[in-house]
Amino acid sequence: MPKLKTHSGTKDRVKVTKNGKIKTRHSMTNHFLEKKSKSRKRRLATPKTIVGKDKKNIKLRLGV
Repeated sequence: MPKLKTHSGTKDRVKVTKNGKIKTRHSMTNHFLEKKSKSRKRRLATPKTIVGKDKKNIKLRLGV
């Protein structure tokens, strides 16, 4: 069976840590920031860890 190619879009958006966790950015951080509170923007600025089925699918796309 041939090897799968890594998915370029996923490769750009996601980082796999040394322990195998998957980190990515939160959504809703590009525009319309005036109406969002400071605390909400701060919370969205921290990286998000992906868990569950999504983690498995992303690892498949990355070939990890």
